[in-house]
Amino acid sequence: MFYVRYPASLSTYLLLALLWLAPQPLQASDLLLLNRYTPDVDVTGWLMSEKLDGVRAYWSGSDLLTRQGNRIAAPSWFTEGLPPFELDGELWSKRGDFERIQSIVSRNQPHEGWRELSYNIFEVPHAEGGLLARLDKLQTFLRAHPLAHVRVIEQIPCRGAEHLQARLQAVEAMGGEGLVVRHPDTPYTTGHSDQSLKVVSFETMEGEVVGYREGKGKYTGMTGALELEIDGARRLLLGSGLSDEQRREPPPLGTLVTFKYRGLTSGGLPKFATFLRIRARP
Repeated sequence: MFYVRYPASLSTYLLLALLWLAPQPLQASDLLLLNRYTPDVDVTGWLMSEKLDGVRAYWSGSDLLTRQGNRIAAPSWFTEGLPPFELDGELWSKRGDFERIQSIVSRNQPHEGWRELSYNIFEVPHAEGGLLARLDKLQTFLRAHPLAHVRVIEQIPCRGAEHLQARLQAVEAMGGEGLVVRHPDTPYTTGHSDQSLKVVSFETMEGEVVGYREGKGKYTGMTGALELEIDGARRLLLGSGLSDEQRREPPPLGTLVTFKYRGLTSGGLPKFATFLRIRARP
């Protein structure tokens, strides 16, 4: 038997080539990201849709992945009928149900909780044409291969600023998070884009639970506020928005939580901060 011994340098080049050709984890910049809407932008004629508070999921054509590129342990029945092309959307059940959705999606093994979820699509990455043409590629597929758990998120033409605000108020009144507005003719792009905007009545931020403040009055014996570390340095007390159950059993130290706020103080801290949800670490 004969063996071919490659020089060390050639072996190194071959190894590097194999690593380069191996599939790379999906990065957030590989997907569409939203900028914040400001009233000076005229979105008349743009398409608006509800911003669902679910778990974002990217279908590569063969695998269901998180935005960070981690494989999601979805049941085979959930993915086996999906198209052989890319999809981008939200795993979702209903408004205000983020924590339960996250609990279902983040487990390491498929389970029956997935029966409660649907895959709500807002983009067909790298398809040709404007947004509606790209989404029509999926709708054409679904007409030939119906999937009860896959839906295309409704896109409504915006008639102007008043129409946008009326729709935003209606969605928020139903417990929704906000809207997304997108220019209908823009080709698919990755990363942040001024042609794809989120429309919300508040900003959101994340912080790490590093302590607790004892409650007073009716909250005596419970947690009055979470002490958060934001931006890796600054501290913020967060009490508004916590349920009685969360005050009795607050999120453990080290937990990431998302809160909403309106504006900043002169010192740069969020004003009117209100607890929204626990966030899983990426």
